[in-house]
Amino acid sequence: MGWNCLLPSEWQKLTALRDLLLPFAEHTQMLQSDTMSLSLVFPALLDLNAHLSEFPKAQGSCYRDLASLSQTMKENMGQRFSCFLDPSDTKFSPLIAAACFLDPTVSPEALIENEHDDVQIQELLIKAEDYIAQMVSPVIREEETDDNEDEEERREVPLPETKRPRFKFLSKASASRPSRSSLSKPCVRQEMLKFKEQLSQPMNKETALDFWAAQGSVYQSLKPLALDLLAMPASQAFAERVFSITGDLTRGRRNRARVILERSAFLKLNRDQ
Repeated sequence: MGWNCLLPSEWQKLTALRDLLLPFAEHTQMLQSDTMSLSLVFPALLDLNAHLSEFPKAQGSCYRDLASLSQTMKENMGQRFSCFLDPSDTKFSPLIAAACFLDPTVSPEALIENEHDDVQIQELLIKAEDYIAQMVSPVIREEETDDNEDEEERREVPLPETKRPRFKFLSKASASRPSRSSLSKPCVRQEMLKFKEQLSQPMNKETALDFWAAQGSVYQSLKPLALDLLAMPASQAFAERVFSITGDLTRGRRNRARVILERSAFLKLNRDQ
């Protein structure tokens, strides 16, 4: 085929190009699985941005065109994902930042540890907290309204004639317990502050879902929203791939392409992987 005639310098350039694109392939491979949560999208974008920023200083200095390519890719990423990374964007959505914040396995590294050093991270964290408070507060207000209505109904209902309790000690203990409506519900902001303080401490090696299952009594307001966000998949690629494969099989398509330069170069560069 003649592809073995490439010079050693050309193979080195291909290797540098592979190193530039490899992190994108790794994150794409990871996030397209149906087991990956939406909370992993935000740290993946930050990681790729950091990779493109460091590449010109590492290998891009040997190849100016690759350094220019990495800079162009970074600018393109900034434009494409500004709705997630730029709070000043008109189409900005704090959804994935909020999901990342509520995932204790990635939140410390992606957000909490960089809160005071990076202005952009600080703004994103503020937007995420505001979004969480906005999503949780209506639920709390609805519960408080229901409790008040129940109390009014209890006041309107005439009390029956008192009679001697059958189990007087049990009745006395039940009466001394505070009612559910009298228990003070923690503020969402207070729970988020406590959650951030807990994230600054060493965490156990457990999944995000295990964490919220164990801490449900501590974060009563945050837990339902956290479980909802963590249950969202990172992408729809898995479902789309299933339908695509099914369609190819029903149409009888087969991959009969002959070996080409692209595949040969890929095998040669990855034979030690």
